Amino acid sequence: MTAPNRSTLWGEVIVAELAAAGVDTAVIAPGSRSTPLTVALAEHDGIETYTHLDERSAAYFALGRARTTGTPTPLVCTSGTAAANFHPAVIEAFHSRVPLMVLTADRPPELIDSGANQTIDQQDLYGDAVRWFRQLPEPAAEARTLRSLRVTIDRAVATAGGPPAGPVHLNVPAHKPLDPTPVEGAVPDDLAEQAPLAVTGREGPFVETTTGTPTIDGDRLERLVGTIEAAERGIIVTGPANQPTPGRDALAALSDASGFPVFADPLSGHRFGHETTSICGGYDAYLTCDGWPSLDVVLRFGASPTSKSLRKFLRDQADRQVIVDAGGEWPEAEFTASDLVVADPTRVATRLANALDPDAATDAWRERVMAVEATYWEALGLDDQPLFEGAIAATVAETMPTGGTLMVSNSMPVRDLDRFARPRTTAVSVFGNRGASGIDGITSTAFGLDSATDGPTVLLTGDLAFYHDMNGLLANDRFGLNLTIVLVNNDGGGIFHMLPIEAFDPPFTEQFKTPHGLDFAPTGDLYGLAFERVRSLGGLQTTLATAIDTAGTHVIEVPVDGEASHRLRDRLATTVCETITI
Repeated sequence: MTAPNRSTLWGEVIVAELAAAGVDTAVIAPGSRSTPLTVALAEHDGIETYTHLDERSAAYFALGRARTTGTPTPLVCTSGTAAANFHPAVIEAFHSRVPLMVLTADRPPELIDSGANQTIDQQDLYGDAVRWFRQLPEPAAEARTLRSLRVTIDRAVATAGGPPAGPVHLNVPAHKPLDPTPVEGAVPDDLAEQAPLAVTGREGPFVETTTGTPTIDGDRLERLVGTIEAAERGIIVTGPANQPTPGRDALAALSDASGFPVFADPLSGHRFGHETTSICGGYDAYLTCDGWPSLDVVLRFGASPTSKSLRKFLRDQADRQVIVDAGGEWPEAEFTASDLVVADPTRVATRLANALDPDAATDAWRERVMAVEATYWEALGLDDQPLFEGAIAATVAETMPTGGTLMVSNSMPVRDLDRFARPRTTAVSVFGNRGASGIDGITSTAFGLDSATDGPTVLLTGDLAFYHDMNGLLANDRFGLNLTIVLVNNDGGGIFHMLPIEAFDPPFTEQFKTPHGLDFAPTGDLYGLAFERVRSLGGLQTTLATAIDTAGTHVIEVPVDGEASHRLRDRLATTVCETITI
């Protein structure tokens, strides 16, 4: 490897080591100071690049791609506020354990706090929202420094991958010239001969990191088996897969062996795709009904559930609530869990299923819960209801084909998916940004998912989230992606109808619901996508199915009355509790 100047050498070594460590994709937001990194990425045959004009959209695109691949995805920008625009996605990546790598180009250290243009203090810019931060040294054509650089890159990739996975931040100062302009004497002509290991690296990563898979020890396993076998009533809860959940086969085996039904969050990977396991999806409504007996034990996998009803139900339940989390973090804000098992969820579920006495489990409790579940879906009668937000979510979930990917926005869409999307045997991957639960970057996250998947990708989003990330729609033309967006337009913040402030108007309408009155149809011409407005569930289902099978990006807008949707949710919840017998 030869380079015309030190900054170019620095960029080439960084990118070569990223590729050696297994990185195959990078996302770039263009700028001057990041030129050495950008040029090296663009010229490396083993790394695909996506360049976004908007830093916030770029960051969420990288987050979406890293979320679905599980592979650290580098994100590159210039110095100054460009790096600050990455911050929301960094926060989401941290809390949802997404392996994001942020490489922020920076001015030379002597320019910090000097009034130099586009210069801010970028050290520890993201605070405690990263798993690891490292300020890289200034570029130098020196063997030990280059070896250190390679080690740092490998450490960053390994740390981002976890466990627990999460974002890392490398701040990369660079001197001019930033482009590949030759500088006489800057890089010795015989540097590769003098320091071949530093300049060319090794076959594969310079440092290969091996991470073990933690499991549960024999004594603790035996005690947990005894607790489960002694329980008359227990459940398994799988929250969003921000924290790893067991594989489908392992979870099915544990449910069968224990006799416990599974309350499966739609983002857990278990609401859709199970053939025989007792999967429950209507709990957000029917757990508010009276008559539930106390539980003896709860087994919890994944992040904190989306459903507030489920979280409050668990708060008042069993003395033995066991959280299994490989990262050893605490995904339980009610503070009633009694046990934390720091181990791989699939290995724990498999070992428990194998150790449980098959004759100890009884079907009576599971059948009781599944009878409530069946009655719930019959009582809803969604086919007979007027158009409302919950029925839209149900229709989208029901229309998703095998192998499809569904991204769902925060606010009401994910809550409606939780309450109204019936479990299916069809295998569908569902994602949401539930780490920090913001509505920014939703569209870009969905495009990032689509860039890394083979099957069709659908986004279920609200109008405010769509508005927040309209810049992200540019990915449609730039990268030739195929995303179908179902846009639920209730003209403002419909979720605020759930809050007590709704009773106080003013200021409710103008300060909380904030109707915008925007017509989103022109986005079709502006961003080169197909736009269609439908006003019935039948029209949505037909249009969605057609869009899924058609190349390109499609936006299907469904106008609804947010207040009417909220009232109908309440009426359906009352109907459910009047109908079911627990």
